[in-house]
Amino acid sequence: MADTCDTINGVAGSEPLSQRDVALRVLDQCLSERETISSKPIVNILAPDVTTRIRQSLSRPGRSPLSLDTLLDAADVIFRHRVRMDHPRFFGFIPSPANHASWLGEILNSAYNTHAGSWMQSSGPSAVEMELLNWMACEIVGFPTTAGGCFVSGGSMANLTALTVARDQKLKFEDRPRAVVYLSTQTHSSVVKGLKVLGFHEDQIRMIACDSDFRISVSDLKDAITVDRSSEKIPFLLVGSAGTTNTGTIDPLQELADLSVKEGLWFHVDGAYGASALLSRSQRPLFCGIERCDSLSWDAHKWLFQTYGCGMVLVRERKMLTSSFSMSAEYVQDAMETEETLPNFWNYGIELTRPARAMKLWFSLQFEGLDKIESQIEHGVEMAKLAERTLQGLSDWEVLSPAQLGILCFRYRPDKPGLASLDALNQKISRAAIEENLAAPLTTRLNGVLTLRICCIHPDLEEDEMTRIIHGLDRIAQRQPEPETTNGG
Repeated sequence: MADTCDTINGVAGSEPLSQRDVALRVLDQCLSERETISSKPIVNILAPDVTTRIRQSLSRPGRSPLSLDTLLDAADVIFRHRVRMDHPRFFGFIPSPANHASWLGEILNSAYNTHAGSWMQSSGPSAVEMELLNWMACEIVGFPTTAGGCFVSGGSMANLTALTVARDQKLKFEDRPRAVVYLSTQTHSSVVKGLKVLGFHEDQIRMIACDSDFRISVSDLKDAITVDRSSEKIPFLLVGSAGTTNTGTIDPLQELADLSVKEGLWFHVDGAYGASALLSRSQRPLFCGIERCDSLSWDAHKWLFQTYGCGMVLVRERKMLTSSFSMSAEYVQDAMETEETLPNFWNYGIELTRPARAMKLWFSLQFEGLDKIESQIEHGVEMAKLAERTLQGLSDWEVLSPAQLGILCFRYRPDKPGLASLDALNQKISRAAIEENLAAPLTTRLNGVLTLRICCIHPDLEEDEMTRIIHGLDRIAQRQPEPETTNGG
């Protein structure tokens, strides 16, 4: 790509482009990317020489603007080197299969560029955010009418916000050093990170073992609480999961709610991934008890098909959020909250300056309709079940965690004498599938065992495509040489 000092409004010697022309050119490139994503590489990591080129030639601004052609070509070079988390065959982590309406809604939201901190600055978007949160908290989750929340960047910030409220509601300042939190070994790492941000030490965090279904062991939990109370510790917080990242498991929410009431614990549920399945009538019964939690994290950029940066934190008592986060300062006195102007969402969380994240979700839900969203969620559930059924028809494959909430964990385990390392063998299968652009089933560990894992929630993934992927993994597995190392089994 040649270095140039052409104006961004056109190419050298041409008439300047209008803002509308520039916007249409940018939008056209965006459309081209979105329409062809299924045919593009799933994983494309920068090679060292391209890294150098991007850093040295494409990253730092010059004194003069680039032409639009040059700039869009540079953007394409930069953006193509990524993991396409919204590719239909990307199965790692929790994908983000953003729908067409979501990114268009984000463009719309960005163009209006609302500061959604106070009612004064964003009364229209704030009214939508307030009503969406009320609908999600009260009608979907089942919280009382006192509930509320706010939109945040994602599950990590939602968890941190909820943990802050739990700390403030349950602990006196002087009691914090003796406080204890209870998680499971499958709880998302963002919870531990949030607790450390809040000043809790690792010694104050109890990682409770899980049962054979990867749900938190209630009996072990009870024992841990008893031990801590006898040691003059202060149990104050229990975190359950509604759709773990590893396996899609839902903890026994009713039992955890009962125990929280009995022990006087704040009960937080991490539903960043799984809570969206509450919109599915077939999946909703799995979440019985979630309506009894004190707080809930929920990501729309996972299973509600939004672009990144769209999460929610919900609490049973919205006033508890303002108790922790409400602020005042001379420079915001004209936007102070009153009964007539509720809410100022900068008083409901950590951010003062915040975008109107609710608006892109609003646009998407209105454009798509709830029936379509429900069918797309159920499609992901069925794709994982189809993958499991297909594996069961093949020899030498083992399911370590059955299909649930669109997630399946499995591994290749051939019956061959002298086979040394199943871990290394399955790692090679994952890498080969990515290199061949078959699919991206990344790996995780369950009970110390390396396993292939798929999270297949993209609405555009078709049944015959899923079947071909599983058979493709089997063909890759059959041609793998036996590993020589001896780790794993």
